[in-house]
Formats: sequence, structure tokens, C-alpha cells
Amino acid sequence: MVVSSPSGGGKTTVIRKILEEGDRRYRFSISATTRPRRPLEKNGVDYWFVDETTFQHMVCAGELVEYERVHDHWYGTPQKPILKWLKKGCIVFFDIDVNGAVSINNHFPDQTLMIFLDPPDRETLLRRLSGRATESEEEVALRLKRMEMELEMGELFQHHVTNIVLGEAIKGVKQLIEDRLNSKHI
Repeated sequence: MVVSSPSGGGKTTVIRKILEEGDRRYRFSISATTRPRRPLEKNGVDYWFVDETTFQHMVCAGELVEYERVHDHWYGTPQKPILKWLKKGCIVFFDIDVNGAVSINNHFPDQTLMIFLDPPDRETLLRRLSGRATESEEEVALRLKRMEMELEMGELFQHHVTNIVLGEAIKGVKQLIEDRLNSKHI
């Protein structure tokens, strides 16, 4: 299950809330990144925090399903756990940007459900992004600069959920997952 949105769109929050419900079928793909760890983030829980040399080694060794430079940092999805979980029939959540989502869909077209979280409007997205207080003004500016492209790429997604009220967005994503499971196309 690929859930994507522009920065501040709520993808991480929606996925975490669903995972907190404890469904044993669900797994979370932890991305590797070269960006600095934010306060309260944990290595191996939120991301695999690595330096550029280690990341490039992962790329050269073919260890990543997809990777991209976003907001001046590298992000990528380790392949090994994904293949293991899919073989076991697990449902894997990916919290990644729009280009990464398209790459995951290209690698696993029969198993991928692409869900885009639409912001109610650009002002709300800006307010959420600025309100996080986890990025510098320069980083916020980079994320905003990329927003138009992300919203445009969101049109490639199979499904859209507008994230106005968090609880309703979570219900919408869960309903799409259940619909997919009930149609036996996972």
C-alpha cells in the first residue's frame, strides 16, 4: 500500500495511526535516508539514517527497490524486507514521495495500491508544513517548491483521499485497503 502526498500532507501520520491498530497483516517499509535525524526520530524505526557513502554503496549493490534525491537528501527503499514480507502475504505500507510511489508500482504492479492524500488546499498544506517546526525556513521553501510537481504527479495514483479531518482520512485509506483485500487483488 503506497501512501503518498506532498510534504505536510499527512502520509506518515495516517500510516502510523493505522499501524497502531495492530493488524498483524501490516508491515511498514522503513526507508533509508541521508537526511539528518529529527528530534524524537529513531534509527531503524522512522528511517535507516545513513551517510552518503553508505547510501551509494546500497545503490551500487542493488539493495534498493527505488531511490531518489529529494530536498537535498537521498531516500530509498531497501528491497530485502519487502520481498520477504510479500512472500509471506503481508501488506506492506510505503510512506514515500510520489516518484518513489511510481517506482514501487513499476516493481510490484500486481501488489501495489497507490493512495494519494490530497490536502484540502495549499494554505492548509503550508500551515501544516510550517507548523511542524522540524525544518529550517530553507527546507520548508524546498518542500514548497516541490509541492506543485507532487500534486501533479498525484494524478497518476489510483485512489485519492482528501485529508481534511485526520480520522476521516484514516477511515478512507482503510476502506480502500479493505476493498482491495475483498476483491482479492493484492
